[in-house]
Amino acid sequence: MKGDKHRERGGGHKGRHHHGAQTFRRGRALEFLERLNVSRTTLRQQLESTDFQEIRPMLLGELKAIETVIDQFTKHFEIRELEEAEEQAEEKEGRE
Repeated sequence: MKGDKHRERGGGHKGRHHHGAQTFRRGRALEFLERLNVSRTTLRQQLESTDFQEIRPMLLGELKAIETVIDQFTKHFEIRELEEAEEQAEEKEGRE
C-alpha cells in the first residue's frame, strides 16, 4: 500500500514535524522575550524623563516586575543568546 511504502522509508510527519514544532515554539518564545525587552527599555527611558517624575515609584515597580519575568522566562526556557545580545547592545549605548 501507498502508506506502507512511506513508513518503510522512514517518512511520515512525526520525525520532521517534531523538530519543526520545537523551532516554532522557540521562535515564539524569543519573540515574546524581545517584546519584554522592549518594555524594559521603554520603562528605563521613562524613568530618565522628567515628564514621568510623578509616577516614578510605579515605573520602578513595573521595571522590577518585568526584569523578574525576564529572568524567570530565560531560566525556564534556557534562553541565553538573546539576553547576551541585549546586554551587548546596552553596553554599546552606554559608551556612546
